[in-house]
Amino acid sequence: MRRTATDSIAPDEGDGLPGASGRPPGAKATGPGDRSGPGRPAPGARSRILRRREALAGLAFVAPMLVLFAVFRFGPTLGAAFLSVTDYRLSGEWTFIGAGNYTRLLGDDLFWESLGVTAVYTVLYVPMTVALALGTAVLLHRTLWMRGFFRGLFFLPYVTSIVLAAVIWKWIYEVQDGLLNASLGVLGVGPVDFLGSESLVLPSIAAASAWKGFGYSMLILLAGLQNIPREVTEAATIDGASGWQRFRWVTLPLLRPVLFFVLVIEAILGFQVFDAMYVMTAGGPVRASYSLVYFLYDSGFKFFDFGYASAVGLVLFLVVLVFSLVQRRLIGRDTD
Repeated sequence: MRRTATDSIAPDEGDGLPGASGRPPGAKATGPGDRSGPGRPAPGARSRILRRREALAGLAFVAPMLVLFAVFRFGPTLGAAFLSVTDYRLSGEWTFIGAGNYTRLLGDDLFWESLGVTAVYTVLYVPMTVALALGTAVLLHRTLWMRGFFRGLFFLPYVTSIVLAAVIWKWIYEVQDGLLNASLGVLGVGPVDFLGSESLVLPSIAAASAWKGFGYSMLILLAGLQNIPREVTEAATIDGASGWQRFRWVTLPLLRPVLFFVLVIEAILGFQVFDAMYVMTAGGPVRASYSLVYFLYDSGFKFFDFGYASAVGLVLFLVVLVFSLVQRRLIGRDTD
């Protein structure tokens, strides 16, 4: 049976004939990859739906921890803010006094003294810790032999109990039988009362705290050093830069975001110092190591003045916030 010429034309190959492709006249032609049809969303809409579903799934996974964070972080903060404007006592009775606790703080010489001690300690502790962490990180970055062993060895003090570390360093600083004074005696230097001297107590506690806490910052800085492209330092070496010049003009600028993070974290820890002073000196001598958190502790748990202690805590929060913003302004403005 003979076939006509029109019989060999496929339905979609109607050359300009209305309705030959199964589409009404004026309908928009689609490419071979377009599978959208009646009841199916466009590819862009499908991608937005998928992204929304992925976001909801991720939120469902982290929701339990977000709830715990809100309850145990924001809850106590809001509770402290409420207590700070009340005269709350151990019996549960409270009276709203507004800004009375804050006005009382402004006229409390002990508050200003403890704030000054905390500021001096932080100024000593932060550079000491960051310098130790940065120097150790640079050495580990250049060392290939047993790097993992030394990294774990330097990180070990960080996971040690702060009370245990304070007891060890208290023995090291002992005037008669301490390890440090015994070593100084070999050199002909008389015994030094590190924890009994008003001028030496804060540097001594800061050194002990730096030994205890530099391991965390060391790992952060080491990770930052390992993320610096090797091609950049190699180019500086080819241009004739010395080791110090490469570190000053190449490594430090590229390490600035990590260094800013470390400085903020260590500054927060410096302002929150309490355990080391409580164990090593109990705030002495003559309140030379009486920090702001120590003052908060005495107000709340020694004199049971919870409203006043809460006001001290909020003031400490504001001080840390302002200090962090200043660091952001001076150091972290070019980290984005």
